[in-house]
Amino acid sequence: MKNALCEKLDIEFPLFAFSHCRDVIAEVSKAGGFGVLGAAGHSPRSLEVELAWIDEHVDGKPYGVDLIVPTSIADKAGRLTPEEVEARIPPEHKAYVESILAQHGIDSSDVWESMRPGFGDNMRERGATAMLDVAFAHPIKLIVNALGVPPGFMLERAKQEGVMVGALTGAREHAIKHAEAGVDILIVSGTEAGGHCGEVSTLVLVPEVLEAIKAYPHISVLAAGGIVTGRQMAACMAMGADGAWTGSVWLTTSEAETLPSVKEKMLSASSRQTVRSKSRTGKYTRQLRSPWTDAWQAPEAPQPLPMPLQSLVSEPALRKIDKLAEAGDPQARQLATYWVGQGVGLMNATTGARTVVYEFMEDFLAAAERLSATLDG
Repeated sequence: MKNALCEKLDIEFPLFAFSHCRDVIAEVSKAGGFGVLGAAGHSPRSLEVELAWIDEHVDGKPYGVDLIVPTSIADKAGRLTPEEVEARIPPEHKAYVESILAQHGIDSSDVWESMRPGFGDNMRERGATAMLDVAFAHPIKLIVNALGVPPGFMLERAKQEGVMVGALTGAREHAIKHAEAGVDILIVSGTEAGGHCGEVSTLVLVPEVLEAIKAYPHISVLAAGGIVTGRQMAACMAMGADGAWTGSVWLTTSEAETLPSVKEKMLSASSRQTVRSKSRTGKYTRQLRSPWTDAWQAPEAPQPLPMPLQSLVSEPALRKIDKLAEAGDPQARQLATYWVGQGVGLMNATTGARTVVYEFMEDFLAAAERLSATLDG
């Protein structure tokens, strides 16, 4: 299949795979899709390791990188000290986390030892520039900003390097701001998506955004949110999208970095077993429902803190839960959760990432033939 976006990126099929797993990126790109490495949790050093590995294993096929570079960032020297971080977290939030763990027989005495106070490095211009330096030192074809409008220095650098710029959007008004800033690709993500997501469904949001950016015909639109099959991709492209951006479907592949205990829960989950909550990062994210997410929806739960402080409340406990779940603790396995979209109900078997791409292609073609058949008569 060929369209303008496929031509620009030199790909066979406009299926974009967002994953934190470098193996998934390489396999998807080699299969004719386009892998995009989620790099928000990396340092410049670790990102260099990952991209060097992809370069060696992707057989020269195109791929991209997804970063978080806030629109407005201040380059303040130094980091917050652990004491400064501690002062920003209300005692009731820590106490609530400890109570959740205690109710499930988990010792919380050491949970705060794994707090990582050095957050925010990549939120400053100096840190963001260092990440961009690493990314642009590799033959990437696309760089995506996962939070807000890409700042001017990012857009200018990408233009100089000949790299397309993408941005995630969950609302019509955000899409217009991205377009005015000069992005090349809009990832239009409906509320069905895993991770950070808005309130509007993919089926409504995609045509809404396409209508809003008519004045910017050079911008390509990728539909996102709950897309785990080729027929869904075909439906979105029938609405006018140029391709599909997918994330959740790769979490249950054989290459995925997903913990086995969580992957098992995803494979048996229905589409109703996800929840949209601020409790993990401070902004709304869709996650696999568990007693952990239920606890944060309870009336007695404290209000989640602003991003990124809420992550400092939730992640230490979730890391401990994951560790115990992998060791076989039954109550920890109940609590375990991870970001995933509503498409999880259609993710029922573990297969290789390359097989997923081929299944998308076959399902897409079958859907296109069904649609064509309705016109033949």
